[in-house]
Amino acid sequence: MVNDQLIEGRVPEAERFANRSGVAAGSKKDGLRAGSRESIVSLFETVAADTPDKVAIVCGNISLTYDSLNERANHIARRLGNLGVRRDSFVAIYLDRSPEMVIAMLGILKAGGAYLPIDSMYPAARVLEMLEDAKPLAILTSDSLVMGLSEQIAKLSVQIMAMGELPGESATGLADVWGAAGGDDLAYMIYTSGSTGKPKGVMVTHRNVVRLLTQTKQWFDFNSDDVWTMFHSIAFDFSVWEIWGCLLTGGRLVIVPFAVSRSPKDFYDLLSAEKVTVLNQTPSAFSMLVQVERDAAPLPLHLRLVIFGGEALQYRKLTPWFERHGDERPRLVNMYGITETTVHVTYRAIKASEAESVQESLIGVAIPDLQIHLLDGAGRPVAAGEVGEIHVGGGGVSRGYHNRPQLNEERFIPDTFSRSPGGRLYRTGDLARLRPDGELVYLGRNDSQVKINGFRIELGEVEAAMAGVPGVQQSCVIARADGDGMARLAAYFVATPGIELTASVFGRYFAEKMPAQMRPSSYTRLKELPLTVNGKLDIAALPAPSIETGRENGLAASLSETESELARVFTDTLSLRGIGLDDNFFDCGGTSLLLIGAHLRLQAHFERQIPVTLMFECPTVRSLAKRLSADKSTAPTFNAIQQQARKTRDAFARVRAAKGVTS
Repeated sequence: MVNDQLIEGRVPEAERFANRSGVAAGSKKDGLRAGSRESIVSLFETVAADTPDKVAIVCGNISLTYDSLNERANHIARRLGNLGVRRDSFVAIYLDRSPEMVIAMLGILKAGGAYLPIDSMYPAARVLEMLEDAKPLAILTSDSLVMGLSEQIAKLSVQIMAMGELPGESATGLADVWGAAGGDDLAYMIYTSGSTGKPKGVMVTHRNVVRLLTQTKQWFDFNSDDVWTMFHSIAFDFSVWEIWGCLLTGGRLVIVPFAVSRSPKDFYDLLSAEKVTVLNQTPSAFSMLVQVERDAAPLPLHLRLVIFGGEALQYRKLTPWFERHGDERPRLVNMYGITETTVHVTYRAIKASEAESVQESLIGVAIPDLQIHLLDGAGRPVAAGEVGEIHVGGGGVSRGYHNRPQLNEERFIPDTFSRSPGGRLYRTGDLARLRPDGELVYLGRNDSQVKINGFRIELGEVEAAMAGVPGVQQSCVIARADGDGMARLAAYFVATPGIELTASVFGRYFAEKMPAQMRPSSYTRLKELPLTVNGKLDIAALPAPSIETGRENGLAASLSETESELARVFTDTLSLRGIGLDDNFFDCGGTSLLLIGAHLRLQAHFERQIPVTLMFECPTVRSLAKRLSADKSTAPTFNAIQQQARKTRDAFARVRAAKGVTS
């Protein structure tokens, strides 16, 4: 039966896809060994010893060689060891994107600990929730970031360590002092959204990460000639693939500043200037790059791989890209994955012809050391072609959730199909069916979990936050697709009589509680929530989302030309009937991706460069119009980010020329 082949691991199918993609299995350019049981640290140190003078990290005008990165990480490890960090100790990283962020990760691992990544953009309440649950021994941060949390952190038993303070003592012989972490020790813990209203930490081992690279080597052949970008937040597990996929195979990692990551044009320029060869993107972010290239003269790119993950891919949106580039170089690959099973679970190379012919969300076949079972509600395999819940077994299954024994029993269940004792399956909550050719079709969730811009979100956690807003009597949150098919959170509420709840009120509340990806894009006021005859929420009866804007800040009868155009673009982008002069774009359902779309439209209309950072700084019609009017120039000019990027490229060229680096 086809489903039995899938359960047994489907290595022959994987080899067929490897051959189709043109990647030779068994290549040894990078030094990763199939079946290796080494740790992230031991593999990195092998690369550093082999290529000490090769550039490992680039960020702005800063570059670090493998030897320098290794030495600085050793210093951090020495300090952490003196603080008592040992195997499986948690150490938090709370830093802006920088080389220090990667130094901190490596230093924690060298000390035997596990890193806890915290996005520096998270609100204080979210940061404290994670710290209180994980109880890390230390937090590696900067003076500027920790200042806003100093009082709260003081209540926790955690050592604050500023990354700028490196000791002068020798940092050799670390393994002799503390004992190096092994494959079964924890490497990191990443928090995902929790249905109970609290985030849950997923604990991942060194072995989970190392086998991900060895098992996918036949498809990708990552090597020392590759240039990667660290585009994603360290709180998103795609960053694990970006960072260690690069540094454990001897590549060069380009850390993308946050502002550049939110400006598709500047990121596109960076891809060209840095000659990036391996690009990892969510489909939503990649669609912005496609639009940039479609609207402007294309730059020379050196990409050989574009790897998608994080959310469902709509193949038809790739048509403009294939028309320009074809499907041989770069190769486009779709990968389905889950944090609990270490980033990626499946692989599928995409052909240009499929942009028009494929209507389903095809996610391909399992990584060789993973087994995928499609099971019904009773835990029985479904027949080929029938819908079942994806259960994943094998080397990628993580240790489980931190301090959540009941949830571990529910989600990490005994693997009755495994021949190995103690095997476990992770119940993903995702639905799929198996096609006759052995490929999986992703069909969405079977519970209240959704994916927004690659982040997994439990609707229950957002609903719990909604219930805490003063004046909200009843509420619910659902995921709805906008006109472009992009999933957005829509909140509905019943308010206490006499209480005015506007988008600004909700926006300020959520900004203090939730990361940006977990904030609803609309807040619709209802007299009552619609119910079915059984007393359950009638989702089908919910009206189309609307939003309560501040009527006291409504648009004046007479607007300047700039204000009028800004209002039009904002309302179109946000799908609103109207917007006030002082209504915040993000309070009215805006996200960074939607802002990027508005940014591109405004630049085209005004025929001038507008720094995307300006739109983050001035998120209202009034404030942005005022700033734009202050600069009357309409001639195309480099914005601040592009100027910095040009300076950075010149600096990179000088550094590489001095070191004899040509890639």
